[in-house]
Amino acid sequence: MSVNTAAQNPDAGSAIRRLDWLMGDLVARVAGARNALLSSADGLVLSRSPELDRDGAERLAAIAAGFASLARGARSELGAEEVRQSVVEMDSAFFFVLSAGQGTQLALITDADCDMGQAAFEVNRLVRQVGPHLSALPRGRVGEA
Repeated sequence: MSVNTAAQNPDAGSAIRRLDWLMGDLVARVAGARNALLSSADGLVLSRSPELDRDGAERLAAIAAGFASLARGARSELGAEEVRQSVVEMDSAFFFVLSAGQGTQLALITDADCDMGQAAFEVNRLVRQVGPHLSALPRGRVGEA
C-alpha cells in the first residue's frame, strides 16, 4: 500500500481513505488519544485521524519531522544505530513519533494522563502491521516524470 498521489496511482484515493480509517481507529483504541497522523519524513501529510483538520495536520507533520530529524541526528552522538521512537512528555500531552515505513512516520498525540504503555504498544503494533506496506514515493522537480 504505497501512499502517492491520485495522478500517479488511481487507487491512491482509496488507500488514503483506508489509512485515514486506521488513524481514526488508533485514536479510538488508545484511551486519551487526541490525534494521529501519518506523514512523509520531510513533513508532508499522508493521512490523519478525522478529528484533525488539514491545517492542524500540516503543523503536526512539520513538528513530527523536526523531532524525528533531531533524534536521527543525535543517534550517532549517543552511540545508537537506530531511532525506534521519540516520545516527548509535556505538562498536558505526550507526543509519540516513530518510523512507519520507508520515508514515512507515525505521530500520536495523547493526554498527559494516558496509559503510556498502551499508547506505545498500539502505535508499535500498527507500524508492525502496516509499516512494511507503506512508503512515500520520492518527489521529483515539477515537470519531471
